[in-house]
Amino acid sequence: MSSREFLKGRGAQKNTENRFLQHVFEMRDDFLEFCRLEGEEAENNKTQYIPIFPKTIVNKVDSPDVGMGYSMNPYQGCEHGCIYCYARNTHEYWGYSPGLDFERRILVKKSAPELLEAKIKHKNWKAHTIVLSGNTDCYQPAEQKFEITRKCLEVFLKYRHPVGIITKNALVLRDLDILKKLNEHRLIGVNISVTTLSEETRRKLEPRTASIQKRLKTIQVLSENQIPVNAMLAPMIPGINSHELLPLAKTVAEHGALSFGLTVVRLNGAIGQIFSDWIKKAMPDRAEKVLHQIQDCHGGTVNDSRFGTRTRGEGKIAEQIHEMAQIARKRYFKGKVFPPLNLELHEQYKDGQMRLF
Repeated sequence: MSSREFLKGRGAQKNTENRFLQHVFEMRDDFLEFCRLEGEEAENNKTQYIPIFPKTIVNKVDSPDVGMGYSMNPYQGCEHGCIYCYARNTHEYWGYSPGLDFERRILVKKSAPELLEAKIKHKNWKAHTIVLSGNTDCYQPAEQKFEITRKCLEVFLKYRHPVGIITKNALVLRDLDILKKLNEHRLIGVNISVTTLSEETRRKLEPRTASIQKRLKTIQVLSENQIPVNAMLAPMIPGINSHELLPLAKTVAEHGALSFGLTVVRLNGAIGQIFSDWIKKAMPDRAEKVLHQIQDCHGGTVNDSRFGTRTRGEGKIAEQIHEMAQIARKRYFKGKVFPPLNLELHEQYKDGQMRLF
């Protein structure tokens, strides 16, 4: 397989059409051949950071399957490049492709801390856990440059407001100082995504994420500092990582995780096309088997949009995954509890300092 056929360091291998755009940009084979003969690059594979200026930053989550009430995303698009990511479809709303554009054109919300502060200071706002991030990773590589997530955590601490974090990047440990202060008031819970124990699988599925060892070390360090950690063993993909569920659960428990969650993969929207193209190039020997097993979990298709079943799946394979999860919880998480966050302090700190009278 030539380097032109498989783009290393990226998840998606092409840009799919944007369903909202009238015109379609197509990279033709004859143009690619011309570029090869001329020694030119057909397209720039470097990541672009594009500033945007939203009016709001906190989003109400209506889906009953997600398990959070409010979320916020300092970045749109994600350089991690996870091939299965459901957030890819949201890039279409910005006029980009959910394929390579999602990984290479990162939209940066520098005003996020100010927007967050205005939101939680509003007189009608009542404390609810706000999750960083419900869509794209708040500790993706862009965070090293812009530090928006850190500034948002400082806002949460200032106003004693509960916050959750979802990430698969060890960069979260950079902010351990703030996390420890938040945890003194039971205001923080961290969700670390661990999809596989195999580095080879990780590099294919999630090409620009932290290594598995770094993620396990992150769970360990957070736990040693009494910061509650939930491990996200998601998504479970039949034929790729679903057979790892029990050893995954055992390993994250040994490193200090208090609980774990999982979903069965679904390839909604354009992700079906992106994933199918990727797996036929990255894992050609098992591509059809994996796609058929995913279909078996969703009534014969790769996507199910029904609330209640879309993230659980159905059928024998999905049932086996959830049975293994029950065994894992009884075997490795007995007596462990992920604590609720503190909603009581924020009202006293709404003006930025403790009310004395």
